[in-house]
Amino acid sequence: MQKLQFVQEFETHSNYLKRFAMKLTRDKNRADDLFQDTALSAFRYQNKYLANTNLKAWLSTIMKNSFINQYRKQKRRNEIQDTSTENFYLNESKEVIENDGEMMVNMKEIFKIIDDLNETYRVPFLMAYQGYQYDEIQKAMGGLPMGTIKSRIHNARRILKGRIKELYGQVEMYEQV
Repeated sequence: MQKLQFVQEFETHSNYLKRFAMKLTRDKNRADDLFQDTALSAFRYQNKYLANTNLKAWLSTIMKNSFINQYRKQKRRNEIQDTSTENFYLNESKEVIENDGEMMVNMKEIFKIIDDLNETYRVPFLMAYQGYQYDEIQKAMGGLPMGTIKSRIHNARRILKGRIKELYGQVEMYEQV
C-alpha cells in the first residue's frame, strides 16, 4: 500500500479511533495521547500492514496494546495521576508502616521463603511479581530462551506453594503467589 493511500485510509478511521481511545482512557487528554501514540506506531510500522486486510482492526489492536503497555508502565512506576485541574503526579510512598497484624507476619515469612529460593528461580519470579513482561525478563536474564524463563517462573511458584503448604498446612489463601 502506498503512503498516500495509507494516510487516506487512516483518516477514514480516525474518528472511530478517537472514540475508542476515549472509551479506554475516560479522559480527554489521555485519549489524545493514546490516539497520537497509535498514529505514530501505525505510520512507523505501516510496512507490516497487509494490504486488503481490515485496517480498522489492525489500528484498534495497536491502540489496545498501547493502552495496556502504558497501564503496565504506570503500574510498575507506582504513579497515580490526579485528574483534577492541577494534574499532580503522586508517587506512592516507599515507606512501610509496621503492623503487628497476622498478615504482615505471614508476608514477611513468605518473602523470607522467596529470598531462600535458588537465584535461578528467584530472579525471574521476582521480576514477574514486580510486573515485568516475559520478554523484559528474557532480556534481563541474558537472552535465555522464552520457554526457560516461563519454566523457571512456574517452578518457583511450585516450590513456593510447597514450602508455604509445609509452613501453614494450607495454600488456598496464597494461590496467587
